[in-house]
Amino acid sequence: MASVLARVDADGDGEGTQTARHFLSGIHRPMQEELTLTSLEVRGAIPPGLRGRYLRTGPNPVAADPASYHWFTGDGMVHGLAIRDGKAIWYRNRWIGSRSNAAARGTTPAPGPRHGSSDTVNTNVVDLGGRVFAVVEGGSYPVALSETLDEQRYDNFRGSLAGSFTAHPHRDPLTGEYHGICYEGTNPNEIHHVVLDPTGSVVREEPIAVEHGPMIHDCAITARYVVVLDLPVTFSLATHLAGQPLPYAWNPAHRARVGLMPRGGDQHAIIWCDVDPVYVFHVANAFDLPDGRVVLDVCAYPTMFAGAPGGPDATSRGLERWTLDPAARTTTVRTIDAAPQEFPRIDERRFGQTYRYAYVVATQSDRRFQSASRLYKHDLVEAGREVHEFGTGRHPGEFVFVPAHDGGDEDEGWLIGFVIDEPSDTTDLVILDARDFEGAPVATVRLPHRIPPGFHGNWINGGQA
Repeated sequence: MASVLARVDADGDGEGTQTARHFLSGIHRPMQEELTLTSLEVRGAIPPGLRGRYLRTGPNPVAADPASYHWFTGDGMVHGLAIRDGKAIWYRNRWIGSRSNAAARGTTPAPGPRHGSSDTVNTNVVDLGGRVFAVVEGGSYPVALSETLDEQRYDNFRGSLAGSFTAHPHRDPLTGEYHGICYEGTNPNEIHHVVLDPTGSVVREEPIAVEHGPMIHDCAITARYVVVLDLPVTFSLATHLAGQPLPYAWNPAHRARVGLMPRGGDQHAIIWCDVDPVYVFHVANAFDLPDGRVVLDVCAYPTMFAGAPGGPDATSRGLERWTLDPAARTTTVRTIDAAPQEFPRIDERRFGQTYRYAYVVATQSDRRFQSASRLYKHDLVEAGREVHEFGTGRHPGEFVFVPAHDGGDEDEGWLIGFVIDEPSDTTDLVILDARDFEGAPVATVRLPHRIPPGFHGNWINGGQA
């Protein structure tokens, strides 16, 4: 297999170990225990209409080896904070009960069916058909979570999922269906378009032929298409044989392309549009243009996993707008904002449709995926950018948009996320008014400990809290 393979630090003394140690120290230092906190300090006023839980997950290894650790593979830990009647009711953090995590901690693994050799689940927490799941890509079945996070069960959507799932299932607000593009390292020649109906049962696992085993973290939908990102980070046999836990590397021999798969069509109907070699973890949104072209907004990287193992090794080149022309099978790239940034989120009621606002985390330019002290709000109609500055030593994670009410306008609502305060080694749950983006937070909930940087989460409406 022709590829540029990640350099492996087999003796544990070189650049790979240093990269891995970065993701095990400082603000990334793993938490050592599970907590339940009920006396939470609130500053400001929590909007009374917020009733539910903010849930976020990420890697929190119990006993990582710095010589081989990769940030993307650490034991999953879910953090939750419940809000009701203007009060912060509780905070809880719970490890996902994988077999390896349970063995390391001397506990019992979570019950339920397994898929693949690894059952580590650490990437996102989502509501699918009214049930809450921790999810991961490339292998394991999802893990169903109880409201308090104390009950967990591996779940293949009540037996309806045959293969792997995705870390980014996207709900179509017009149909209620959930869409994902799913891959497995053990099947490098095939990926699947997986669809769940509004109740959370799988109704489609459509195969798509590929080469080299591409790592596909995210996807998009429009009214006409499912958008497939087939980009040159692929399975690396050499990295796998060297014992690295994430066996993927930059592969310039792999054709970079974006697929437009008609909704309900099969792989033979996909229109592939070439794009210059690049990698994308996350999509902001996509939508159809009246002339038949498709707009896709992404955070892009010039390469990924082309250097030492341990974590991301390239700096984001910013937020970009890709315009896909199915007639010419080409992709035109325009930079919206060249500042390094990641974790784009929107008002999910606009997913797959035209939209105006995107909220994105500013990242540092040290190639370590660590957030800077700012969030950006992009006005994609008026081509403007606002900045919310948290201050020196404060690191926001992904912020999610929560509508103020069901019929509210886009941008009428709240932005919610965790912010690490590095000097005090504490964390705030911060609530911003999306329409007063640069203003002071509406409310903050202070947690007396640091939550390590993680990946994704969501606001889950309702519940008993």
